[in-house]
Amino acid sequence: MSTTINSAPVLAPIPAVSDAERAERLIEAGNFWGKRISEDTSTAALTYTVTGEGHGSVASRLTAGKHVFHIDEPAGLAGDDIAASPVEIALGAFIACQIVVYRLYAQNLGIVIDTIEATAEGDLDVRGLFGMDKSVRPGFSAIRLNVRVSGPETDARYAELQAAVDANCPVLDLFANVTPVTVTLLANQ
Repeated sequence: MSTTINSAPVLAPIPAVSDAERAERLIEAGNFWGKRISEDTSTAALTYTVTGEGHGSVASRLTAGKHVFHIDEPAGLAGDDIAASPVEIALGAFIACQIVVYRLYAQNLGIVIDTIEATAEGDLDVRGLFGMDKSVRPGFSAIRLNVRVSGPETDARYAELQAAVDANCPVLDLFANVTPVTVTLLANQ
């Protein structure tokens, strides 16, 4: 498959999955990982790898396993505006992880969710990005996430679900806690 940075993105359709199919997949995944980890706890440690290369003005073409996607900036930040920006992708990753973990823990806790939607907002002061004010961090100064669920459960049950999700969402953990980062520059290699 050939992909060019200037082509319009073509999204693969998300398959329709019934509630019963989703429940079966979640149970199978839980059983698989529970068995695997009980047999060898070292198999719980996963390493994810994404590779990227620069294209266009400031765009990136990224590969994560078999998936290829682009990230860019709007014209006002020197981009070609062919894809979402890095910070929008970060907020999208937060939403996506929340939805996954909500569904996982709803299944585990026997809580029914009819629909789930989320909106994330992040505040970013570009003075930090452009190095104009060293007292301003280049990343988000605040993030707000609104998750909307509907279903037959009481507000108390959905609050119980939220507590489980907040305690176990990997991307929430990434945003909320310090993660050691090592950056290595390989110049002219």
